Amino acid sequence: MSLPDRLAEIGVVPVVALPDVECALPLAEALLEGGLACAEITFRTAAAAAALPLVRQRFPELLLGAGTVLTTEQADMAIDAGAQFVVAPGTNLAVVDHVLARGLPMLPGVATPSEIETALGRGLTLLKFFPAEPFGGVATLKAYAGPYAQLRFVPTGGVSASNLAAYLALPAVVACGGSWMVGRDLLLARDFTAVTRLAAEAAAIVRQVRGAPSHREVAAR
Repeated sequence: MSLPDRLAEIGVVPVVALPDVECALPLAEALLEGGLACAEITFRTAAAAAALPLVRQRFPELLLGAGTVLTTEQADMAIDAGAQFVVAPGTNLAVVDHVLARGLPMLPGVATPSEIETALGRGLTLLKFFPAEPFGGVATLKAYAGPYAQLRFVPTGGVSASNLAAYLALPAVVACGGSWMVGRDLLLARDFTAVTRLAAEAAAIVRQVRGAPSHREVAAR
């Protein structure tokens, strides 16, 4: 199954800034238990490079991305650690070209038509819309549907349980990125029960909007 198809079935990409490596495995387990078979572990913290291979080995059913990848060096670390896709907040063509040359899907961040067309120039049709809410959110994505009907987006930045359904209802939206179910305070407190609860609430919204299958059905495909 292609990356867009897998993301569309899952619907929500938890964007994780791990405070330490030790919480990586219980966090992944909590997300799976809540029904979100995906995680984007960001390079905002030093724990990312060490955590990625641990999660990949222990939970192969979890679709695993690396986020906030700003350099080709970070891209190599992410790919070598087992990331299945790479995400960046902006469109750095050096990073985009490097990731594509290594054979992995790349989701660069875009917010404007010029950035979109830069990504299109590299043949990319699945893009991260970031930061989504500050750049007009649902209304902007509706406007982009006219000139860029072939594109699909993963809006991230300001997405929450309160507006998730509105984003998921857009045909151009494959999935939404968000951190409300994996907040720093929850991870520091090791409150993985809350992570599971919030993940389950997000998964329920996905099912309500799309009639999506459960995470166990997704993992079995």
